[in-house]
Amino acid sequence: MDKLYWLNQIKLQDRTKVGDKAFQLSKLIQRGYPVLPGFVVSARVMQEFLETLNSSEALVADLPYSSFHLDVANWRQLQQVARLFRQEITQANLPPGLLSSILEAVREQEGTDDHHLIFRPSVVAPTAKQGLGNISGLLESQVCSCDEEAIALALKQTWSQMFRAKSLLYWQWAGIDLRQINLGVLVQPYRNAIASGVLNATSFEWEILATWGLGMSISQGDVLPDVFYIQPDTGNVREQQIGNKTIAYRTYNAASIMMSEPSDIITDLLAEEQQKQYALTEEYLQQLIHLASQLVKEIGANFTIEWTISYETTTGVLYITQINTPQSAIPNVSSIKGLGAATGRVSATAYAIANSQPKPEKIPKGAILVLPSITPDWLSLLQHVAGIVTEQGGLTSHAAILARELSIPAVVNVKDATKIIQTGERLQIDGDRGEIYRVARGEEEVKQEDESVQNSKLRNTPSLPHSLTPSLSSHLPIIATQLLVNVSQPSAISKVHSLPVDGVGLLRSELMVLNILEGKHPSVWIREGERVQLLERWYDAIAQFASVFETKPVFYRSLDWRESELRSLESSSHTPVQSVLGERGTYSYLINPTVFELELAALAKVQKAGYSNIHLLLPFVRTVEEFSFCRQKVEQAKLTQVRQFQLWIMAEVPSILFLLPEYVRAGVQGISIGTNDLTQLLLGVDREQGHLAKAFNESHPVVMDAIAQLIKMAQKANIPCSLCGQAPVLYPEIIEQLVRWGITSISVEPEAVERTYRAIARAEQRVILEAARRWLKD
Repeated sequence: MDKLYWLNQIKLQDRTKVGDKAFQLSKLIQRGYPVLPGFVVSARVMQEFLETLNSSEALVADLPYSSFHLDVANWRQLQQVARLFRQEITQANLPPGLLSSILEAVREQEGTDDHHLIFRPSVVAPTAKQGLGNISGLLESQVCSCDEEAIALALKQTWSQMFRAKSLLYWQWAGIDLRQINLGVLVQPYRNAIASGVLNATSFEWEILATWGLGMSISQGDVLPDVFYIQPDTGNVREQQIGNKTIAYRTYNAASIMMSEPSDIITDLLAEEQQKQYALTEEYLQQLIHLASQLVKEIGANFTIEWTISYETTTGVLYITQINTPQSAIPNVSSIKGLGAATGRVSATAYAIANSQPKPEKIPKGAILVLPSITPDWLSLLQHVAGIVTEQGGLTSHAAILARELSIPAVVNVKDATKIIQTGERLQIDGDRGEIYRVARGEEEVKQEDESVQNSKLRNTPSLPHSLTPSLSSHLPIIATQLLVNVSQPSAISKVHSLPVDGVGLLRSELMVLNILEGKHPSVWIREGERVQLLERWYDAIAQFASVFETKPVFYRSLDWRESELRSLESSSHTPVQSVLGERGTYSYLINPTVFELELAALAKVQKAGYSNIHLLLPFVRTVEEFSFCRQKVEQAKLTQVRQFQLWIMAEVPSILFLLPEYVRAGVQGISIGTNDLTQLLLGVDREQGHLAKAFNESHPVVMDAIAQLIKMAQKANIPCSLCGQAPVLYPEIIEQLVRWGITSISVEPEAVERTYRAIARAEQRVILEAARRWLKD
């Protein structure tokens, strides 16, 4: 049995032995990237080690094959069991010959003068019932000197973290059997550094964090690092901020050293002059930007790397020390291009549907659905697919919106996709880069697992309960601008409720009710005498959101369907569709108010149930007359009798730029700027046409001027002004402008909440800082 695996020699079939972290680094080092060299103590070594403990009478005796049950609610018992586990592991002897093998490997590494090593946990659980998710807080790296005793202790302490109280709690909560977890340990030299940091890459922005010395000062929160914000398409530095770096860490050559022992890591107090300098010179900054651009081509737009500039020459050498990507497999195959519409990467079997084929009754579970286009009425078929590929559609199409909310990786606007891709082909799709790969048969055979199932489980892994991990908001600064979330699916409620949001800025009714219509248009339900049954279903759907968000506002947007989106519903209208817009929004209510009246009745029923946090958002309002008609219906439904109720309109038809004062006089209490439709109508570009993506620019000066005007007009009218749409997600740089103009709230999709929160915080801090400087100058 091989105990050690060199990073530059790891093969695909070794993945379960070395873990995902080491496997990802191995793929890069073998392609010539500057990865810090090292080797892996295989997962099998830990398993053998635990088997040697079987003679013990301690609780750890039968690991990893025990079936003991922990009462996770009994924290004291959990702590006691965990302490016994870890004590048993750290006091036991390592397998014969292992230490000598590690020491020999250390001597063989380049840089034999290294005095310290770092042991990094590298995990994979290929058969776990649920994906591992992000476990970086459970298993931490250990540092030691290059002597036998320190190495033995560091290795055992790395292993023992599997049995910490919070780790045991997580495994049991997530339904992960310890036998399903393979823990490899990546061993690398721990070299003193000129500077270290992190590079966070998304398709929208690259963020580089940097500090002097070892990177542990960032991970431990001892410094505020320098920050550089990079525009991915150009590589230009959009913005940079100097941090607060008063100290730097370096290693000390001591006889016995662990990271927890302060005498082994030296803390240097930086001179005031050095504190005021950026830790990255222009040369190293450009090296990192170039490295990021290469990695994007290699592994996709979303990843995080930890880097260090090691003292090896007079100028230092840049190394990657860690990398995390949405999926560990790095493709080595040619791709088909489209638009990345929903983040994530997944591999599965294709299920292609040509334009001439009717909508199927069901789709194979875990397949990648390939078809000309997706309309909202496909929702019931999308719940269990692994990925989506469409020939048509843009980033703001319903296919893209649905995919993002359901966390399904999606690529849209792939020309002739149904002709190029055949049912049964094995694909990997990358929703970040907008690429589709045909997976090579030989590579697929050695993976020995169904990636589509694994990745779909990773997507559906629930968030930890609040008692297990700190709320995301506890790690974020307080912001004054409200951050809201766009949502439509009840299945997403638990996820969005745990996000740091102030409520629901857009509850998309047209997507929400598809879960309850059973393939029939609402008009058909009413015509067939089933109005009461539909009303009850509609009420139940809205009440789920109202109850979960309690005192937080939920803005319910009434139906905004286009007939072209409902082709497969049993409908009351079969009029041929002549317009891309159709009878949209409130105009359709004037023509036939029956369904709108049902919506209002459902909202009134929610109010009567005791929920006062539901508000109404009218879509695609063209004229004041349309609004006045709707307000009359709202008053007839007695919604306005609840004091907290607010009636808003979407600001998406350009006529509002001229009519807002009249709308306010007619009773509009707030506006929500819909950047998707506003852009479409201002620039004359159909948002559904992916091939016009370059022309559909929500940050266009014309669009930005319109948004600025609407915010100013709302302030003058003393009403709140929100913004919902893809603009702040696709173009995060506009968030600062929105904050400066005085936007009341911003509403985004769940996957964009955290980065939008941070962008708002940065913008507000900059505004405050500038105001303070002006005050001091005056």
